[in-house]
Amino acid sequence: MRALSGLWRWRRNPLRRTTDLAEAWVALAALLLIAVAAPVTGCLVGVRAHDSLLRSVRQQQHARHLVTATVVRELGGALPEIDPDSATGREARSRVLAHWTSPDGTRRRGPVLSDLKSPRAGDRFRLWTDPHGRMTTRPLDAATATAHSVLAGIGAALLTAALVEAGRRLAVWRLVRRRYARWEQAWDRAGPDWGRAGTGS
Repeated sequence: MRALSGLWRWRRNPLRRTTDLAEAWVALAALLLIAVAAPVTGCLVGVRAHDSLLRSVRQQQHARHLVTATVVRELGGALPEIDPDSATGREARSRVLAHWTSPDGTRRRGPVLSDLKSPRAGDRFRLWTDPHGRMTTRPLDAATATAHSVLAGIGAALLTAALVEAGRRLAVWRLVRRRYARWEQAWDRAGPDWGRAGTGS
């Protein structure tokens, strides 16, 4: 981290300029903000995300139901489908025509994806539905919600640190420009007499 590199300007030096000291203060402020503000921001965002995701977990577990469906016939070959919340992340699925009874008692029938490798008529499998029997994804679980909230907190902390570092770089860039402008002014004052014998006597 470059915020540490500006701290060397604290040392005593007869050639130290005001901008050097200002750069050291900017580096110290950036270091403290990265050490304190970034973790605090990450924790706050993670806690908020966790609370929100746990509410979603409760709502989904209340609104989604696991029912038993029966295969009528196979509609196609095995289709790879990625379920981001599954343990393996990739499960082989078969497209079948099936019928099932929804939680409200309605009989439903339609094309669905089953986890059967070679489905035959009459095979049974489990299916997630909403209260009206429409097919849906499985509800979010608490472990996945926690993992997502931890990632959100880490992302917020990293973003905060990146913003602080960007602010530090911008401040240092302005200080360097001011320093160069002062050098230009000093050279302009000394320029006409530079190199002449007896200058300043």
